[in-house]
Amino acid sequence: MAPSRDSKPLDGEADGNVSSGDAAGAPDSIKSRVTVVGSGNWGSVAAKLIASNTLKLNSFHDEVRMWVFEEVLPTGEKLSEVINKTNENVKYLPGIQLGKNVIADPDLEHAARDANMLVFVTPHQFMEGICKKLVGKIRKDAEAISLIKGMEVKMEGPCMISTLITEQLGINCCVLMGANIANEIAVEKFSEATVGYRENKEIAQKWVQLFNTPYFMVSAVQDVEGVELCGTLKNVVALAAGFVDGLEMGNNTKAAIMRIGLREMKAFSKLLFPSVKESTFFESCGVADVITTCLGGRNRKCADAFAKNGGKRSFDELEAEMLQGQKLQGVSTAKEVYEVLRYRGWLELFPLFSTVHEICTGRLPPSAIVEYSEHTPRFSLVGGSANYF
Repeated sequence: MAPSRDSKPLDGEADGNVSSGDAAGAPDSIKSRVTVVGSGNWGSVAAKLIASNTLKLNSFHDEVRMWVFEEVLPTGEKLSEVINKTNENVKYLPGIQLGKNVIADPDLEHAARDANMLVFVTPHQFMEGICKKLVGKIRKDAEAISLIKGMEVKMEGPCMISTLITEQLGINCCVLMGANIANEIAVEKFSEATVGYRENKEIAQKWVQLFNTPYFMVSAVQDVEGVELCGTLKNVVALAAGFVDGLEMGNNTKAAIMRIGLREMKAFSKLLFPSVKESTFFESCGVADVITTCLGGRNRKCADAFAKNGGKRSFDELEAEMLQGQKLQGVSTAKEVYEVLRYRGWLELFPLFSTVHEICTGRLPPSAIVEYSEHTPRFSLVGGSANYF
């Protein structure tokens, strides 16, 4: 196990950077401890952001634990050991220094047990298993934030990841989403993000404080479901944009698909959760995230390749070849959304979402992404809770 690095050698240097809301000189007993649960591309960037701030803010312990799903590298070395030796995630974020106060820990329970601020950033399909392992193993006063795009679909209906965390671990969970391509943030190119919170504005501001940097501007809105669904559903829209790119349909078509996709995102969100706010779709987590994900990102990239190959190569094959161990979220999310639509009788309301899934499963060719419009959605079924724009 790597030794602790929480001796605060930089406190004297950092005092001038403490914000007015920070507890300058706070005793160790009330300082917050942060653990990042996940160490992929985005998880490593999140750890880098957080670690740069814990050194400056006296209300946080310097050390940031990062749970690493242990892997053996081609060199025969363990990934967690290499991260701690080089201060770099050589597999998922090569060439980027995470910060000397980031400690990789392959033991999930050990990594999380002392933290009162838990940052979850793993592929969504692994979250149920992770939560089960952490039941009864975390602090009772812990707060969580999810950076995860996706949802669990159960017999009783869709369950957002933030809700899964709250229900299984018994802790409050905020969310952070936005127009965030991880590799760009890693090299400190300017971007924005949105924290969604339920009732406690104070904890939301603490998360903002933990993530916010001059190149990563974070704001908070009281709309967990709206922020989280934007982050989840935009990956389905990105697949549609990738099909358009792969078939070289042009920018006009792509812009139309992005607009229709945003329209379906809004309608789906408000049908599931009428409390979702209109304004959320104009935050970084909404329209900005749709734009950046449809212009770049792994879902668009793989969908482009899928369409170029006429749908003859599976997404599993493309993921393994193109993503170097990262996971493709859009395909599984499209399936989950489709299951919700079919169960609730909403398929005709969401022709774009439905068509994306049917292309992914081979029922329709990639060219169907523009042909779906022959099936005009019955907007009247949406009603006043989800007016289209």
